Amino acid sequence: MPDSPRRSWRQALSVYRRAPVVAMLFLGFAAGLPFLLVFSTLTAWLRDAGVEVAAIGFFSWIGMLYSIKLFWAPVIDRLPLPILTRRLGQRRGWMLLAQLVIAGALAALSGLDPRQDLPLVAAFALLVAFGSATQDIVIDAFRIESAEERIQAAMASTYIIGYRGGLLAAGAGALYIADLVSWQAAYLTMAGLVGVGMLTVLSRPEPPRSTLGVPWQQEPRVRHFLHAQRHRPRRWRRFGAWVVGAVICPFTDFFTRYGRQAIGLLALIGLFRLSDLSMAAMANPLYIDLGFSLAEIANVTKVFGIAMSIAGGVIGGLLVVRYGIARMLLAGAVLAAATNLLFAALAGLGAQLPMLVVTIMGDNLANGLASTVFIAFLSSLTSRAYTATQYALFSSLMTLPGKFIGGFSGVVVASQGYAVFFLWATLIGLPAIALAWWLGRDPSLIPAAATEEGAG
Repeated sequence: MPDSPRRSWRQALSVYRRAPVVAMLFLGFAAGLPFLLVFSTLTAWLRDAGVEVAAIGFFSWIGMLYSIKLFWAPVIDRLPLPILTRRLGQRRGWMLLAQLVIAGALAALSGLDPRQDLPLVAAFALLVAFGSATQDIVIDAFRIESAEERIQAAMASTYIIGYRGGLLAAGAGALYIADLVSWQAAYLTMAGLVGVGMLTVLSRPEPPRSTLGVPWQQEPRVRHFLHAQRHRPRRWRRFGAWVVGAVICPFTDFFTRYGRQAIGLLALIGLFRLSDLSMAAMANPLYIDLGFSLAEIANVTKVFGIAMSIAGGVIGGLLVVRYGIARMLLAGAVLAAATNLLFAALAGLGAQLPMLVVTIMGDNLANGLASTVFIAFLSSLTSRAYTATQYALFSSLMTLPGKFIGGFSGVVVASQGYAVFFLWATLIGLPAIALAWWLGRDPSLIPAAATEEGAG
């Protein structure tokens, strides 16, 4: 099937007025808000309270919950919640439950003293992270199911903008409140801001899930399992059938739909962000070693950088609507790799503030565009019968290779220097460019955008 047809700029811009697209702005805020509250903001509170650095280091393990969310995604995809699923639907019910967990755990944290209650602080921070990772699973599924493929890039764009807003609120916002009032007031305020996501959940309809109108017991693989295990106890058969339908079917469905090409698609998913994730850990050390002040780094990389990332996301959403996913996926892969050359040039030129501005502008515009396009691409690959499970698989695979290789980035810098390291980071982006080019030659791998208007 061909990629989406080219549309006028007015038609491309009009997509940002669609209700599902606007809703993702607020759900993105809800997703971004808890993230820093269990990472940098929490560690700042702990250190400010006098907690030992060695103890604070163990709190980084909390982030592992975000990397293993795949394991409970099948439960969220299939298990109905008492009362909530009946009243709100599968997606909205789970989303509201996750938000209630986040708000309750943040409120509990606001009543603790880290010096006296450190184990409880760790326990409630884990609960916040679990609720946040669960919310991420549901929001991704809700986004994919809420509208047709052709506006998924715009929804990803507004999601990224909202997510950045949540990070600002939980980062700079919480620090300002802690400085003016107290840390307890900061975390209680953040608990209140979770209400933004709750109101959005209550104001939007449950997305349709047509393929799940058929009971899971009627799926072919489930029926085969039930037939093969017909001599087993009924309780065992029901549990095994649920596991087959919720865990095995999402994976076999992907390989059934794409056949041998599934390997190439999974390779592209794993390699697309390899270039930018592998260099991320060395960006701040580069700035500091070059001699930039902390104020310069904060102003350029955080404030200006976030603005450029948002702009890149919006541009990416517009370009996908106008030119389609396949073309823009290749452009995003090229830009994400090529902007590492700006860091190599910065390393060679030294502490030149204009060059830092150019580097951050290019890097954040490229990453904002590439991220938006890639989220739309992943959404197009996801079967709406297994949305939460398949997207959780894709998002985990997307980050793991880059994080693993990034662990060796310091060794390369120590032995070869920053300039060589960033040249290397550019080169490891070439496989993703080749795979994106391959995808562009076979656009049938990306489902054609629906022509109807979809949810309003």
